[in-house]
Amino acid sequence: MPATPDSTVSPGTTAASKLRKADFEQLSEFRYQMRRFERFSERAAQDAGITPLQYLLLLHIKGFPGREWATVGELAERLQAQHHGVVALVTRCEGHKLVERRPAEHDRRQVEVHLLEAGERLLVQLAALHRAELKSLTGTFAVPQLDL
Repeated sequence: MPATPDSTVSPGTTAASKLRKADFEQLSEFRYQMRRFERFSERAAQDAGITPLQYLLLLHIKGFPGREWATVGELAERLQAQHHGVVALVTRCEGHKLVERRPAEHDRRQVEVHLLEAGERLLVQLAALHRAELKSLTGTFAVPQLDL
């Protein structure tokens, strides 16, 4: 059966909820700008001597709401990664003296991941670069306004 203009619409949707060409353009531009920022971030981390995932690990530890540490499980959620992969990532960062694991005071079975001084310095340096890049994107990096 040949494709029709309506074939992109799921069964049961109304004509008013169909995506228009302008909607696809907005989505495309958003993804493009997001990817440009990602590439900037990847290069900045590599230029600083760490991997992009190591940078994100440091960022998510420092940026975890309400405290200065995070568990491996919380970091796995933030990174959208498998627990065992984050364990390996933490181990590599420990080897570079960027983070350390500590048993939780309230539950010794739980492990907290804390930034060390070298990790904090590196994170501050990279976060400043990211902040400047985000400021330069003002007006070009906008969330698409789609009629859903």
